[in-house]
Amino acid sequence: MSWFSWLFIVGSRSSPSLLLVWLVGRELGLRDGLLCVQMLTCSHWGRLSNQDVFQDGDVIIGGLFSLHYQPPATEHDFTQLPNYKPCTGLEYFELQYIYAMVFALEEINHNAMLLPGVKLGYRIFDSCGHPPWALQSALSLVGGDDTKCNFTNTPISAGNIEEITDRRGGQTVPVIIGGASSISQIVSRMLKPLSISYLATCPCLSDRLEYANFFRTIPSDIYQARTVAQLAIRFNWTWVGAVVANNNYGHTAIKVFQEEIQAAGVCLAFVETLQRENIISDARRAALTIQASTARVILIFTWYTDVRELFLQLGKLNVTDRQFLASEAWSTSGDLLQNPVTSKVAKGVLGVAIRSSAIPGFESYLRSLHPIYRPDDEFLRKFWEAEFGCTPGVMSVQRASLSHCNGTESLKKVQNVFTDTSQLRLTYNVYLAVYAAAHALHSLLCPIKDSPSENNSFTCSSPKHIKPSELLQHLEKVNFTTPQGEMFYFQGADIPAKYELVNWQSTADGTLKLVLIGHVDGFALHLNESAIQWITGSNQVPISMCSELCPPGTRKAIRKGEPLCCFDCVPCAAGEISNKTGSIHCERCPLEFWSNTKRTACIPRQLDFLAFNETLGITLTTAAVTGATVTAAVFVVLLHYRHTPVVRANNSELSFLLLASLKLCFLCSLVFIGRPSDWSCRFQHAAFGISFVLCVSCLKVKTIVVLAAFRSARPGAEALIRWFGPSQQRGSVCLLTCIQIVICTIWLSLSPPVPRQNLGFQGSKVTLECAMVSVVGFCLILGYIGLLACISLILAFFARKLPDNFNEAKLITFSMLIFCAVWVAFVPAYLSSPGKYTVAVEIFAILASSYGLLLCIFAPKCFIILLRPERNTRKHMMASQQK
Repeated sequence: MSWFSWLFIVGSRSSPSLLLVWLVGRELGLRDGLLCVQMLTCSHWGRLSNQDVFQDGDVIIGGLFSLHYQPPATEHDFTQLPNYKPCTGLEYFELQYIYAMVFALEEINHNAMLLPGVKLGYRIFDSCGHPPWALQSALSLVGGDDTKCNFTNTPISAGNIEEITDRRGGQTVPVIIGGASSISQIVSRMLKPLSISYLATCPCLSDRLEYANFFRTIPSDIYQARTVAQLAIRFNWTWVGAVVANNNYGHTAIKVFQEEIQAAGVCLAFVETLQRENIISDARRAALTIQASTARVILIFTWYTDVRELFLQLGKLNVTDRQFLASEAWSTSGDLLQNPVTSKVAKGVLGVAIRSSAIPGFESYLRSLHPIYRPDDEFLRKFWEAEFGCTPGVMSVQRASLSHCNGTESLKKVQNVFTDTSQLRLTYNVYLAVYAAAHALHSLLCPIKDSPSENNSFTCSSPKHIKPSELLQHLEKVNFTTPQGEMFYFQGADIPAKYELVNWQSTADGTLKLVLIGHVDGFALHLNESAIQWITGSNQVPISMCSELCPPGTRKAIRKGEPLCCFDCVPCAAGEISNKTGSIHCERCPLEFWSNTKRTACIPRQLDFLAFNETLGITLTTAAVTGATVTAAVFVVLLHYRHTPVVRANNSELSFLLLASLKLCFLCSLVFIGRPSDWSCRFQHAAFGISFVLCVSCLKVKTIVVLAAFRSARPGAEALIRWFGPSQQRGSVCLLTCIQIVICTIWLSLSPPVPRQNLGFQGSKVTLECAMVSVVGFCLILGYIGLLACISLILAFFARKLPDNFNEAKLITFSMLIFCAVWVAFVPAYLSSPGKYTVAVEIFAILASSYGLLLCIFAPKCFIILLRPERNTRKHMMASQQK
């Protein structure tokens, strides 16, 4: 055997200690039995004195309660034993929980149907809400606490740990009624006792693989965190602050809360943590954060003693306009409700509460408590001293600052948190935990006899050797009806989740009262909103958001680097709308519709076309009518002076035909103005094409005539002018025009233009236009006009230098240049113009080219005829030729 085969353990000889020793041996590679323990049984080092109450019985039920909330500051320098000073700050709530456990045990002991012949005792420790205290208390409970010294030398194996524990003297407990989550986790991890908690809400404790010996009579925090998240979503609170306990209770709750609100557009403005050891400084910091934040709704997940300090700090800062959301840990705290600071800071609190239930006879039991009947009850003595300011006379030790009680003190008429049984919540959970343990013990110790002769009776076996592993199996199957008629059973480690929703409302005398406004069953929320009184003192729901909700017609635009709840409101683009408040994006209107000016609704797009009564239509109509009028005036002038040399010298017949075609060109532009219809769509392009072909044909024939006239002076050219006489000239014009007529007829017969709404242009108006079903026909019309214009330009260019004082070829050249320039520029302008401006571009091209022809060809003639009549002579006309 090696030098480390013997371990000497002095102090607590609990089975976990033995288990630890055995595990060490296993790690060292020793076989069972090689590792022995020299055990000396003595009192614990640094034992916590006056921290427990005890009542003997056949079976002892353990209890861990945080009777005091302020543990002393303890320095561990590892040079001397820890000095365990008593905790301070007596909590009346926790004291009520302790006596709820005692009451339930006494009630069970008097119940002939539950554990008959078995007396249940208890041993209850004050854990002070501090893990070292709780761990040492739990060690005493699961391993016993004996002061007798004895010496043994026993080999340890995996199978005899409990046997050694049973032999060592001290009575262990099969089950512990536990406390908060942090303590339950530590005790369950290290000691693994069978425990039922009335207060531990951490979701992690539902893990049956890690905490197989743990049960609780309070729902998991997942349910209340989700409930609070549902409240925030329901009331559109998108900017919420949070103050949480710096432990698993707070961190788990805020994590679940964030998971629930993530998809609902709710953000956390801040998260402050409170540490019980530094509660004053932490509460001060959290209060300053709340004061500086724009969040008007504050979620608080921490113990009520921490909330009390936080409200005190908020009261000093005069922060009285925040709406608080309360967790079950403080939502029903009578201490807070009766605090004058709370009535100023936290009226209107909306909270989740553990469901309440009555315990018949419990109030009478509490009021009947007296130290004279419980002389060994240190907890009751401390309460008596705090409540009445005196030391009970039955106690052997008297405090220097307190006098002896006179014996007339009684709880019969005392009204405080301890005696208040109107809202039994966690107290009822303690009561249920005791009954669950009792029913599990009953199932283990008192099995029902199946023999018909025994009438399904039951007898209880000896409770001397109760193994937690055996009791665990029965506790998992517990299913009973409580004395209040409620069905009770476990779902794994948990019970079915049920909560109440409460509201702190102001009364006439300025105090606060607790009002039930709804309940929660699992994840189902049932709430009476009309019954809520908010922080404002009215039924108006408070607003808490980083940015105001975007009004209809705008959308959210997230600010870079800030939470999603902080945004700017951007107006919807043209053609898009948002018809509800807080829209994330704008919706595009259908093609037939467009957004109104406020971008809140899609309205039918107005039909738009080039009308006669609008400015552009009036301008173009005026230009067209003016052109036609001027053309008619020129026609009249030339007709009146048709026998003068100027008119006769340039083929008067073609000139009159040209003026008639120009007048048609001016007038055909009017067909393009107004609401398009079937006949106007068919007629406008046909009239335009035929009129311009007639016009250009006349110019072409006139140019040919000029060339033929000057060429006829050459030898052998007389036949040319005879061959191209007046009949041929008229025939040429008719032929060239008929070709265009044929093209138009075929085009309009096969696929004529039709009126159609042009939805492609994005705007509040939809253009009603003549749509080209076949672009080929339109291109042929324009192409033919362009071909004739080019030929006329070329012929006129060749005839521009013919000798004559008045050579019309020059004028035709200028007119054709203008004509071609206008129509070349027309093509890109036509294709790029939107809506009705396409029609306006086409009308402008018609008028510009028509004015160009009219002015270039006929303006010089009218100038001579009207203003220079002396030049309107044959002599002047032939002067250049004679030279």
